[in-house]
Amino acid sequence: MKIKIIGSGITGVTTAYYLSKNNHQVTILDERRYPGMATSYANGCQISASNSETWNSWSNVKKASKWLFKKDAPLLISLKPSLSKYSWFLKFINSIPSRNINTLETCKMAINSNKLYQEIAQDENIEYDVVKKGILHIYKNKNELNLARKINLIYKNAGLERWEVNKNEIKNIEPKIYGKNIIGGFYNTFDYTGDIHKFCIQLSSVLRNKYNVTFKKQHVTNIKKELLDTDLIIICAGIGSKKLAHGIGENLSIYPVKGYSITINNPGEPAPWTSLLDDEEKIVTARLGANRLRIAGTAEFTGYNTDIKWERIRPLIKWAEYNFPNINTEDIKPWAGLRPMTPNMMPIVKRSKYLNNVYYNTGHGHLGWTLSAFTGKKISDLLL
Repeated sequence: MKIKIIGSGITGVTTAYYLSKNNHQVTILDERRYPGMATSYANGCQISASNSETWNSWSNVKKASKWLFKKDAPLLISLKPSLSKYSWFLKFINSIPSRNINTLETCKMAINSNKLYQEIAQDENIEYDVVKKGILHIYKNKNELNLARKINLIYKNAGLERWEVNKNEIKNIEPKIYGKNIIGGFYNTFDYTGDIHKFCIQLSSVLRNKYNVTFKKQHVTNIKKELLDTDLIIICAGIGSKKLAHGIGENLSIYPVKGYSITINNPGEPAPWTSLLDDEEKIVTARLGANRLRIAGTAEFTGYNTDIKWERIRPLIKWAEYNFPNINTEDIKPWAGLRPMTPNMMPIVKRSKYLNNVYYNTGHGHLGWTLSAFTGKKISDLLL
């Protein structure tokens, strides 16, 4: 079958991988010259089943309300009126009763995806700065730690082995952390980190050279027109998926949630190697080889805007300097990307309601790197 995939980020290239292995003739269309140049460029780099908790909760709604006028808050919501934003938030609130079920399903998907990435990397000899030291969640607030205990029961039910650690154990796991205010945490060795952009680039090379996948630089605006010379289209266009779906009369509940990151070049000996997740501050770290440390976090509801704001970057730097006092922050590269977020935090993996030869694999939100191998294979299996 001749198949076009729109989007060459992590979702697009993993989907292309499984389709081409099933002997489909695949073409990837993207307006950018190189793969993985948008949301897949510089995210937190965690493949993390332990970050599967969906955001739908009244406690998060309460926090967001308190942070409305705080420019450096972990979650920032623009007060500019927007019908799509208000509609999204209403659906977000309506999804609160499904929070635990969706968290369970997300964790199951993440566990499967984790294994699939390892298979791809081994089978195709892909190097992407993998560090397999697990992921350590840290807490400085008793209420947040108690909530983590409840969430951990869901993770355990999904099949993830993660255990609580005390302050001394945290120092043993990551000796470089300052940890003055840390009261406890959770740790697992199943999750790991790796450079998503490198993975996209190397897998794309494998797709071209081994599986004869064609890459075309093309800005797609008309799905029906693209169907004229192909059997099927799969939309993996991240935040662009909503507009493409609208063109065929379909409404996808996707909102662009901006996330920020900094890449610290040559962070020095005091920088951590264990990947961290500060649940209260919504900040993650990933070591990308000896010479780079990625720190990412925050969420910003400001529409289709990728401007890099200093008041959003500064908290990431301050967090690094506080938790690792002697880290070298002289050379820092900031970045911002738009996560395609659905109100219930679940990816959209399905056939179009209006065109039988159009499918969607999009809406992965902040877990695009974590879940895309699973959803890419799922789309391929659906076509079988």
